[in-house]
Amino acid sequence: MPELIVLTEQLLAPVPGGTGRYTRELAAALAASTPTGWTVAGVTATHKDLSPAVIPGVAGPRALPLSRRGLTALWERGVNLWPGGDAVHAPTPLAPPGPRRGRSLIVTVHDLVPFTHPETLTRRGAAWHQSAIRRAAARAHAIVVPTTCVAEDLHRYAPGPATVAVIGHGVPDALLAPVEPAQLHATAVGLGLPSAYVLAVGTVEPRKGLDVLIEAMAKPFAPDLPLVVVGPKGWGQVDLAALADRHGLAQGRLHVLGQLTDADLGVVLRRASVLAAPSRAEGFGLPVLEAMAVGVPVVHSDVPALVEVAGGAGVSVPPDNARALAGALRAVVDDPASTAIRVAAGRSRAQAFSWAHAAAELWRLHTRFFDMASVR
Repeated sequence: MPELIVLTEQLLAPVPGGTGRYTRELAAALAASTPTGWTVAGVTATHKDLSPAVIPGVAGPRALPLSRRGLTALWERGVNLWPGGDAVHAPTPLAPPGPRRGRSLIVTVHDLVPFTHPETLTRRGAAWHQSAIRRAAARAHAIVVPTTCVAEDLHRYAPGPATVAVIGHGVPDALLAPVEPAQLHATAVGLGLPSAYVLAVGTVEPRKGLDVLIEAMAKPFAPDLPLVVVGPKGWGQVDLAALADRHGLAQGRLHVLGQLTDADLGVVLRRASVLAAPSRAEGFGLPVLEAMAVGVPVVHSDVPALVEVAGGAGVSVPPDNARALAGALRAVVDDPASTAIRVAAGRSRAQAFSWAHAAAELWRLHTRFFDMASVR
């Protein structure tokens, strides 16, 4: 009985971020749609507590006899410690340096930011990702990317013989599930949510452009609304409170909620007046898709991936342009008729993406390349 191994190590990272969300949702969807005869298991490095990597329907997690640092160093040096199984899916570039004989390897590359915007990562992080992506393109059977613009960047910066497949993300069921009015109210009170607000969702780090958003919200012509920020702190020491002070955002207008459960995020999304996604670079942009799916208008920077995902349903502005961002947010809030049209378009656009579809496409790849590898 062939086994698909999903490397779920990202779920144990200090800040799992969007790639952690991808790992969990994709692994669960793969397990829910397993072809006859296959099984799915999760594998991680050694940690004291593996519980964050437990996924319903996925066996394990099983821990390899190495720390995360040791496993990373081993694979970085080309030592092909195979994590087990007949086919391996790496949801991030942390992957074996190549497949074993008779086995198959597929790696997801979320973006080419380490090549296009290395200044938005640590120097070590950019160098490691560049090397890992080049290795995967050269030795994996296939590379999965979330958007066509990432596929184009991959061909430009890390060309290789691996097959490249564009497979988008989805929206978690927990965000799509209806929420009773009483629960909406109770959660809003518990989180201290304002009655209306501009929302930003994502890891708090330089690439997300939250500094530009705070500057925009402090403009006199910005919407007279509070700003709510959801997401864990990442690298780069982005101090949102200090930025608010620097740009003159009135005290009490900034609400930083940190990381939330999907259930709470669903409430925060639904109550938002508009989602702002001012990123300097992205490979997909899950918050944009999730906001559109629940009927929230979106203002996003015109980086290629966000433009592709929004599909014209959002309002786009140049990155690093606080004035344009403030004006676009104000226009969305002040023009409900036009905004309603965009909301309807966003809901329709979001229906083109699902984790079930992503899993089905990935199973086609995995079974195809495993069949090819096993007959060699």
